[in-house]
Amino acid sequence: MPQTIRAIVVDAGTLGRLAIKPVELRDPDRDEVGVRVTAISLNRGETRRALQMAEPGWRPGWDFAGVVETAAADGSGPKPGTRVVGLLPSGAWAERVNCRTHAVAAVPEAVSDAEAATLPVAGLTALHALRQGGLLLGRKVLVDGASGGVGHFACQLAAQAGAHVWGHVRREEHRAAVAECSAEPVVGPNLAAAKAHGPFWLIVDSVGASALSAALGMLAPNGTCVTLGVSEGPTASFESREFFGTGGAKLYGLTLFHELMSVERAGIGLALLADLIAAKKLRPQIAVEAPWTEIGNIAHRLIDREFTGKAVLHIRG
Repeated sequence: MPQTIRAIVVDAGTLGRLAIKPVELRDPDRDEVGVRVTAISLNRGETRRALQMAEPGWRPGWDFAGVVETAAADGSGPKPGTRVVGLLPSGAWAERVNCRTHAVAAVPEAVSDAEAATLPVAGLTALHALRQGGLLLGRKVLVDGASGGVGHFACQLAAQAGAHVWGHVRREEHRAAVAECSAEPVVGPNLAAAKAHGPFWLIVDSVGASALSAALGMLAPNGTCVTLGVSEGPTASFESREFFGTGGAKLYGLTLFHELMSVERAGIGLALLADLIAAKKLRPQIAVEAPWTEIGNIAHRLIDREFTGKAVLHIRG
């Protein structure tokens, strides 16, 4: 039978536009585990939609960590009592969730709930972006927005793959954070500041606009630019002759949920990323930890860019 739980819901009448309210959780499908959620993390895309665009009643949330309470009826996935990290299309900001077994992974004992909760969107996006570059050993990789959630993971994962990594940030105070994740910091008003260090085999762009324009002129022959965000703006212009004249240069548009449907299920990448944290080869950048009752305040701080890195909220009964 469906049960009543508490979840974060868009509520136009609440200060901060997000409220914790009772909702109904349906019975799980045969290939779903029931999870008691212990931690969630916020991503800019879902948060912006919740605060600025979503209709009242919409339930945001992609990333969660928790403990399996009920196993999948079809026998797939982890057993009850297993700590897991998972990804939902929406509705993860709740006390309990049902999740497809292919979208969860067991969390090693050495990994905290907060660390695990940072992985689904930011970690998987970085992982899939870097895979577009193939073998990165000895290659030059450039990551813009390097102090953000995706960028911070991308710099570390590229370094682990043996790449020579440059991370671009716009503000001097973010230089140290980029250096800590095994990347050479490049500080400048736009991505063109990195041109002297190129050309690059792989460029990961989460900024768009002028950053994407600059990236397309800094690729090595047969190099790839992966674009996955438009935080600066939704349009870009570039010198087409410079781009195609490079020879074999490619532009790849990445949307995470498309990758997870067509390339690799989420649980596989989540298991890899969690194991890297346990082995101390990957370090999440957690800027804010708070109880989930502070969702309205933390969400607005995230959109206003008051901090870099991930915001994690803990759910307690």
